[in-house]
Amino acid sequence: MTGSGDREPEAWSVVAQNLPEHARNAIHTDAGARAAGFPGALVAGVTTYAYLTHPLLGAWGLDWLAGGGCEMRFRSPVFAGDVVRCTPVPAGDDEVAIEARVGDDDRARAVVRAWRNDHRPAPHRNGEPLPDYHVVLDGDYGPDYGVRAGDDLDVCPLAGVVHPAVWPALANNIFHQHLVRGPWIHTRSIVSHRGLARAGAEVTVQSTVVDRFSRSGERAIVDMTVHADGLLVAHIEHEAIVSLG
Repeated sequence: MTGSGDREPEAWSVVAQNLPEHARNAIHTDAGARAAGFPGALVAGVTTYAYLTHPLLGAWGLDWLAGGGCEMRFRSPVFAGDVVRCTPVPAGDDEVAIEARVGDDDRARAVVRAWRNDHRPAPHRNGEPLPDYHVVLDGDYGPDYGVRAGDDLDVCPLAGVVHPAVWPALANNIFHQHLVRGPWIHTRSIVSHRGLARAGAEVTVQSTVVDRFSRSGERAIVDMTVHADGLLVAHIEHEAIVSLG
């Protein structure tokens, strides 16, 4: 099935799971999560986000990936094996919120507020620059991120463009390399899509730490710009608890 670009987002459900690459953060393993005080493995925020993009890709298709955007917030954990209901909620003209709900709990575990068109200029904020990150968009960062996580939507694989979850996944990798100490938790991101990124493209991510503060642990906020084959394709503001204390 492919997104037509002109439909209303529809509800969808999936059994949550972690991908093999997430085991490098111990919070996504049963042992590591229990050591941090949780009952079992937390599903990676980027995977929960991938699930929440299913209704958006199904309704808005590649147009959203080329020029839309969203803000994702993670309020409480989704655990491996949870059945996640991705429920659209009206949020205004040209916008929609998709909520992740589990079981009989009507409280959203995570929310993605998405807008079909994003015309905001990328912010330019001073801070602590991190080394540029270079990668080819394949494997873990390819079109099939959603499929590997249990999504049956084939918009990105059929078009040969990377899945929207790749952008926060790249951001997570930069956090893992430069900022985190032990288990850590992705809490929030804002993603602005600036163009489609084709599978196999060579990517450069430029990153700046723009804030550090304490709330439920030590947190960092990083601004990132993503260029694929020399063209700007995404801007990301990424926040995580980098040390649980």
